[in-house]
Amino acid sequence: MPNDAKPSKSIRAFDRSLPMVLLLAREAVMERFRPMLRDFGVTEQQWRVLRSLEEVGAMDLGDLADSCRLLGPSLTRIVRDLEERELVHRSGDQHDHRRSLISISSAGRALIQRVGPHSERHYREISEAIGAETLEDLFNKLEALADGLNSTRSL
Repeated sequence: MPNDAKPSKSIRAFDRSLPMVLLLAREAVMERFRPMLRDFGVTEQQWRVLRSLEEVGAMDLGDLADSCRLLGPSLTRIVRDLEERELVHRSGDQHDHRRSLISISSAGRALIQRVGPHSERHYREISEAIGAETLEDLFNKLEALADGLNSTRSL
């Protein structure tokens, strides 16, 4: 049966769907980064955890999940794996003994230092492909999109 369905006028074209365009762009970017991360033995999600801890410092699991956009059960598994590999440490919170804090270890920092030049090479390639000004503009516009939508979420 031929597909002769016509798109509905009540909804925008699929190729103009913001979630779809963002997904396509994310995949185009991650196709460059995934092999690099794999070469260093980390997943995208593990890398997000390490980078967040390195920049922000020790966090409890809830804050870390928010920072990395990960679900709690997934983060628990990721942290356990990173702990076993001695890339992160878990310690008790001095103010709330029910909570534990996750922090990056010296081995985790060393891994980030080893990956850093390779990551920056990919950013240079992206910048060369679309232009440095376009890349900076893209960062700014995506941050504005997230900020704008997040600020209206609580209304």
